[in-house]
Amino acid sequence: QVQLVESGGGLVQAGGSLRLSCAASGSIFSINAMGWYRQAPGKQRELVANMASSDSTNYADSVKGRFTISRDNAKNTVYLQMDSLKPEDTAVYYCNAQRVVVRGYAGIYDYWGQGTQVTVSS
Repeated sequence: QVQLVESGGGLVQAGGSLRLSCAASGSIFSINAMGWYRQAPGKQRELVANMASSDSTNYADSVKGRFTISRDNAKNTVYLQMDSLKPEDTAVYYCNAQRVVVRGYAGIYDYWGQGTQVTVSS
């Protein structure tokens, strides 16, 4: 039905920047919200930031002022600009698409990407 493909992870020194991208493909009619979650070893997956189709945003307190989420609705793509990275930002980052309406299918679905590793060295 729908696939989310992430890119942009990698290794960076503390204080550096990375930009994550996630493109949703498939028979998409609409996506309500797109965003990013992360999961560090031994920890639960947590919301980093998301953005609704209305352009309203939510950020985790730990990333406010450092990360910026943006979205290209025409391309069904979401971006996460990560600046002033800290070692505690190290995690696998997952793209998420919420309340997706798929052409030819009844119902509303949520989708996840495969994850991209972000490692911040001190």
